[in-house]
Amino acid sequence: MAMFVSVSYGAPIAVRRSTALAARQDTSASGTTHSGDGTWYETGLGACGITNTDGDPIVAIGYQSFDSYPGATANPNDNPICNTKVTIYYEGKNATATITDRCAGCAGADDLDMSPSLFDTLVGDPGIGRVSITWNYS
Repeated sequence: MAMFVSVSYGAPIAVRRSTALAARQDTSASGTTHSGDGTWYETGLGACGITNTDGDPIVAIGYQSFDSYPGATANPNDNPICNTKVTIYYEGKNATATITDRCAGCAGADDLDMSPSLFDTLVGDPGIGRVSITWNYS
């Protein structure tokens, strides 16, 4: 897709929009609602290279989304999805969290594995284990 931009010093020039940038903008659009399973896990050193504690409001996103996020490379520490904020919704409650890990055990791309404190904030009983959630990029 080419767009033309006028500059005061000459003729219009063609400006190409990067398809990778366009895909990233679409992927992380805050208006898009994602649906998946919400679970919890014991935190630690995550795929983004950040060490978290169980009290941190963080999530691991399904490996499919983590691995295919625009700009992802072989080094997961450099994945642009790292440190992205998401808002999670469950039965009238919501909470904001930061993506700091990759969920290898998640079945769906839109599944989120939450820190115990985050799961407790949204769901309560960790014995429930798995719930249906919706979320969007914040």
